[in-house]
Amino acid sequence: MSTRADYLALRGETVESTFLDAIRNTLAAAMRHDPTVVVVGEDIAGGAGQGQPLEGSMGGTFGATKGLLEEFGPLRVRDTPISEAAVVGAAVGAAIAGLRPVVDLMWASFAPYCFDQILNQAAKLRYMSGGQASIPLVIRMAAGAGLRAAAQHSDTLYPIFTHIPGLKVVVPATPAEAQGLLLASIADDNPVVFIEHMDLYRQRGPVLVEPVAMPLGQLGIARRGNDITIACVGQTLHPALASIDGFEGRVDAEVISLRSLQPLDLNSLLTSVRRTGRLVVVEESPPRCSVSADIAASVGQALFGQICAPIARVNSLASPVPFSPVLEDAHLPNASRITTAIEATMGWTSR
Repeated sequence: MSTRADYLALRGETVESTFLDAIRNTLAAAMRHDPTVVVVGEDIAGGAGQGQPLEGSMGGTFGATKGLLEEFGPLRVRDTPISEAAVVGAAVGAAIAGLRPVVDLMWASFAPYCFDQILNQAAKLRYMSGGQASIPLVIRMAAGAGLRAAAQHSDTLYPIFTHIPGLKVVVPATPAEAQGLLLASIADDNPVVFIEHMDLYRQRGPVLVEPVAMPLGQLGIARRGNDITIACVGQTLHPALASIDGFEGRVDAEVISLRSLQPLDLNSLLTSVRRTGRLVVVEESPPRCSVSADIAASVGQALFGQICAPIARVNSLASPVPFSPVLEDAHLPNASRITTAIEATMGWTSR
């Protein structure tokens, strides 16, 4: 029978937390530990301190930085103009100069406004300086559909960032992953794109009372099994687990949270698929040139002749995210579509 993963059995005293609180509390812990950690972004203070008392800061669009201004002051929690290019450009300069900026970019759909700063500056400066410049920069952004935010606020752009050499790309799926991976990202001397699915902000789970960094480039096993491997990106871990629960023991599935897309823990994934002989990759981005396509190609090449069935991929549909609730639900990978993919990969007749 499948079991919950050892990576969720956190070592140390734990407390129940939402995903959003895990982000907020980890930022605060990192800022207390290291005075070079600063937070910048639009509305992270929300006007507090600009002729108003410091108390009651807005804390960004989602409240992820609420309370930081009051504790650390306006020099380390900086409201910015409404210009993503200016925010990320300034943060790249601050990182080169010795600070560790954490940028709150709000929605991933706004990243095109600062793409030059990410692609041509943050990702390349360490290489182009021969390692003389470090870019300890974290760019946090909320991504994903399902919240009726329409096409211009619902993108999942992690395949684009994963494609860029010089960036690290992190997509946590649980509060524990949000805590551990954010702490590791802030401590890293390379630029990290940290993508938070908006549908996870109220997700609850155990986190450590004293945060400990979770290594980048290391996947997590959410459920152990021997019949099939289900590799998930971010939020899709949860419908995948729901799908497996629906089989009521008829399939012994190993469910993986990839967590880190760059670097990708391909060796551990290959170990799992080599044992199970089957693979389904689940992610929310559209199918062409996606993370699932890259993983399917990599695993298929490495394990040619060793797997029992074609690799299945479950993505969102190849369209902008619809505003219609019915169409948006149909657009997204869900437990039903994952179930269909598992049944096909197992060689069963669809129910």
